[in-house]
Amino acid sequence: MQINEIQAIALLKNGDISGLEYLVNQYQVKAVQTAFLITGDPYAAEDITQNAFLRAAERIGQFNDQLPFQPWFIRTVINEAIKYAKKQTRNTSLDGYDESVLDWLKDAKPLPEKYVEDAELRNQVFNALMRLSPDERKVIIQRHFLEMNEAEMANDLNRPRSTVKWWLHTARKKLRFIWNGNQRENEGVNHENS
Repeated sequence: MQINEIQAIALLKNGDISGLEYLVNQYQVKAVQTAFLITGDPYAAEDITQNAFLRAAERIGQFNDQLPFQPWFIRTVINEAIKYAKKQTRNTSLDGYDESVLDWLKDAKPLPEKYVEDAELRNQVFNALMRLSPDERKVIIQRHFLEMNEAEMANDLNRPRSTVKWWLHTARKKLRFIWNGNQRENEGVNHENS
C-alpha cells in the first residue's frame, strides 16, 4: 500500500508505528547529511538522526498537521547536532574518514579528473565549515544546504529576520576569511612543490 506524508503522520498519531517507515524513507538522507555537516562525525550524525526519528514518533501529537513535516523534523536534527558539536572540544577533519561517508556529495557518474577535483574541493569546504562555531554552521547549512529562505529561518529560529540576516552575514564573512586563508596556504604549498 502506497501512503503519503499526511497519511503517515495520521498513522503515527493513531499509534501505528508503520507511518514512521515512510518518514524515514523520505527524510533520513537529508537528516544524516545535515547532522554530519554540523557535527563532522558520521557516526554521531547517524545516531542523532535515529534519535530524532524516535523523538518525532513520540512527539507526533505536538505536530501541527497544517505545516510541512520536514522543517519540524530537521529542526530537531539541527538542535541535537548543535548540542553534540558544542560538547566536542576537538576540531574534526576528514582525515581518516572513508570517502564513502560523503557519497551524498558526489555526482552520480563523475569523470576521474572531475572526481579528484570535486573531492579536493569538498574536503576544503568541509574543513572550512568545521572551523565555524556550531551556531554559525547552523545558519549556513539552513540557508545553503537546506535552501531555507530568511523568512523560514527567522520562523524556525524564532528570531527577527534582521537578526537572521546578521547571523548569515557574519557566518559568511568568517567562512570567507577561513576560505581565503586556506587558499593562500594551498598556493604556498603548490609553489614550494614546483
